[in-house]
Amino acid sequence: MISQLIEKIQKTKAPICVGLDPMLGYIPEHITKKSFAEFGETLEGAADAIWQFNKEIVDHTCDLIPSVKPQIAMYEQFGIEGLKIYEKTVSYCREKGLVVIGDAKRGDIGSTSAAYATAHIGQVQVGSKSYSGFHTDFVTVNPYFGTDGVKPFVDVCNKEDKGLFILVKTSNPSSGEFQDKLIDGRPLYELVADKVVEWGNESMDGAYSNIGAVVGATYPEMSRILRKLMPNTYFLVPGYGAQGGTAEDLKYCFNEDGLGAIVNSSRGIIAAYKQEKYAKFGAEHFAEASRQAVIDMVADINSVL
Repeated sequence: MISQLIEKIQKTKAPICVGLDPMLGYIPEHITKKSFAEFGETLEGAADAIWQFNKEIVDHTCDLIPSVKPQIAMYEQFGIEGLKIYEKTVSYCREKGLVVIGDAKRGDIGSTSAAYATAHIGQVQVGSKSYSGFHTDFVTVNPYFGTDGVKPFVDVCNKEDKGLFILVKTSNPSSGEFQDKLIDGRPLYELVADKVVEWGNESMDGAYSNIGAVVGATYPEMSRILRKLMPNTYFLVPGYGAQGGTAEDLKYCFNEDGLGAIVNSSRGIIAAYKQEKYAKFGAEHFAEASRQAVIDMVADINSVL
């Protein structure tokens, strides 16, 4: 699967993914009004507004990008109706030829992880038939349970040709409360990196492994260390833009060949029309603002590679 993502990155010359993490506050009033008129101010109405919003953004950016990353929590908050739209969004993005990274951050004891892996990147057996629940191409995984919690995901990756991005050094301000703690003289995130390499060796796909790592853009010196520790691991890099990460910070996440990382931007793209820089587009043309934000982001990142 990682080879497919790399092929799309090379074709678009855009090492980025658009985070489809919609909040109702991001959605222009003309969309919510229409959805509420049809379905009322209900969970179904909110979910429909999210779907209309997502669809326009995907339609306006899909030719520029290799992938998207929907964060499942933004859909789960609207219950079953939200999850329906999550699945609908994933399916639509795949129809458009995009690689879909399901940001679910799952991980548990072995049997539960196996069920999570089946739900997001595998197939569930129902009698004589099998079905894909959410059919994303990648899923993010929390490694806190160790090998017991990760191995079921790796097994499904190998069976279905899918991929993982395992949390190593996250972009949030308090990540260091655990991730930076020293164990035998080394920070915990380095020990996790070692395990990601070990797990990744079971799922190589060309020069890179299907088992990737989440490495935040907000800690560039740590990115430099992790890049050396994980030369054959693809990085999913959050933290660019709204969280403070810059293109200059990002360059350490990449290898000398210009590959090795894909950078996520969520509200910086999907809510671009709210920024002063893109205000000229207005709420009616929010998706055109998102398209321009993608163009600007790609140029910014490529300028340092």
